[in-house]
Amino acid sequence: MGQEQHRFDVKAGVAPPLPRGGPVAARLLRNGTVSSDDILRVLADRGRESGRLEDVLLARGLVEEPALRLAEAQAWGIRQIDISSLPPDPRLIDAVGATECLHHSLVPWRRVGDVTVVALSRPEEFHLVRPMLEARLGPICAGLAPSRAVAAAVHAQHGPGLARLAENRVPLAESCRNWPRLHRAPRVLSALALALTAVIAAPLASGLAVLGFAVLSLALLVGLKFAAMIAALRLPAVGDPSPGDGMDPTVSVIVALYRESDIAGRLVRRLARLDYAENRLDVILAVEAGDLLTQDALARSRLPPWMRIIIVPEGQVKTKPRALNHALHYARGTIIGVYDAEDAPEPDQIRKVVARFRRSGPEVACLQGVLDYYNPRTNWLSRCFTVEYAGWFRLILPGIARLGLVVPLGGTTLFFRRNALDTLGGWDAHNVTEDADLGIRLVRHGYRTELIDTVTMEEANCRPLPWIKQRSRWIKGYMMTWAVHMRSPRLLWRQLGARAFIGFQVMFLGTIAQFLLAPILWSFLLVPFGFSHPLFEALPPALVWTITVVFALSELANLTIGIIGLRRTGHGLSLWWVPTMKLYFPLASIAGYKALIELVTRPFYWDKTTHGLFDKGPDSKE
Repeated sequence: MGQEQHRFDVKAGVAPPLPRGGPVAARLLRNGTVSSDDILRVLADRGRESGRLEDVLLARGLVEEPALRLAEAQAWGIRQIDISSLPPDPRLIDAVGATECLHHSLVPWRRVGDVTVVALSRPEEFHLVRPMLEARLGPICAGLAPSRAVAAAVHAQHGPGLARLAENRVPLAESCRNWPRLHRAPRVLSALALALTAVIAAPLASGLAVLGFAVLSLALLVGLKFAAMIAALRLPAVGDPSPGDGMDPTVSVIVALYRESDIAGRLVRRLARLDYAENRLDVILAVEAGDLLTQDALARSRLPPWMRIIIVPEGQVKTKPRALNHALHYARGTIIGVYDAEDAPEPDQIRKVVARFRRSGPEVACLQGVLDYYNPRTNWLSRCFTVEYAGWFRLILPGIARLGLVVPLGGTTLFFRRNALDTLGGWDAHNVTEDADLGIRLVRHGYRTELIDTVTMEEANCRPLPWIKQRSRWIKGYMMTWAVHMRSPRLLWRQLGARAFIGFQVMFLGTIAQFLLAPILWSFLLVPFGFSHPLFEALPPALVWTITVVFALSELANLTIGIIGLRRTGHGLSLWWVPTMKLYFPLASIAGYKALIELVTRPFYWDKTTHGLFDKGPDSKE
């Protein structure tokens, strides 16, 4: 590009209107860049590729980008700007706001006299953003630049600031980002010292106290499981969603990717199966700046025009919620969805979500889909994981939602109303279970989560060590989430209400206690085999029978929920796998102790799960 593309004929204090020249397709035809047959073919059968005509032509390889940009400039009567060789003025970006620039894919470039030249990548939308730009910049005129160049220019000037913004969107009072290390937590150190002193001074009494808390938390969890199961079984059947009136909203789906080069191509094909209405789908693939392998893998994939890659700038932490927060700046939809890299959602999933939101009131800010596995028969561990998820997503979570309790969200197949997500500040970038944390913050601010009957298939993590690592991250997040929201118990009680507050304690504190204290309960299984047990010998018979009943009810709850949930999956797995879950849960206790150690040593460390190893889902073949 020559220097003339940087010359603008503007009068001081006057913003010339953006000319609405001939359509881009006509200009491409006039230039001989594409044939009329190509244009007609794209218009006739682009189907899911019905985004901007320019993007479809580019995605199909029917036009080279320089020729397309030239035609766009000619059609709209504006000049191209090479913002890579002559960067924008950072003060102008500050005047508009870096996040606004990314959201609208534009960047204020330079002042020519009293007029600010704004580089656009979507010139047809200029009339929509012009009032906002003029209010912040004064008189303006338009230039043309590729979207990638616009984003790169904003990142070059404001990358560190954007990273900090993504890490600090959630208010400090509801975030764990100021989580102290152990040596900087005097109250925790004092509590540990007091507990150690009690154990040394009165070991039997201390052991009985711990046992009592473990049995009480187990009893409460069993009661909650039965209540949730009964509530879920009484849920009325939901019919097929009606199409509704009016235009469907734009839905933005964000997928955070890190070291996913092996599965990136399959992800693109699976998301391409979504059949939501034409140009109302906006898929954002958020990739870490240093993850060149995944970026290269996506570059080799043929992305449809409604799917785009967003680079997440380097920051203090490297977590999924930080990537989601950054990608949210680019999202165009009024509904925001979240998938994981290995997901295979049902093709009609987004249509169901839109219909459900349309039927729901504004207080329903989140819809959680059902997660299941496409490799349930890989080995014993994958079968157990399938049984666990079947009970959790098909019975426990729907029942919890119907009981009006806090729904700890799963990390994927989540859909939010955009305005509610913005109000809450998005995700806590430092919390390694950002999903469960967000579920609590939704309720604290007066919103509700509902379960929706649509399934996303995932890959079961079915190797012991990776399973323990993944589960330890979840447990660490549960610990951190409980501690953060219990900073002000009275405030939490007022915001949640008594029933939801108690349910929160049972779900989070009770679950944490079971992971850590389960070995004490399991040790009682040695008594029938003739082994002595100091705690058992100190218990009166009435308490022994109480513990026995709690154990029996716990096993009954786990078996019942596992059997009913598994039958609802349609996998056809034998129900005899459900009793083997007794050997599955001890792995979670190992993960619990790993989580406890990391909580005081590496609280924000994200133990990455590798995907694509046992991929039997749709489009799994490369």
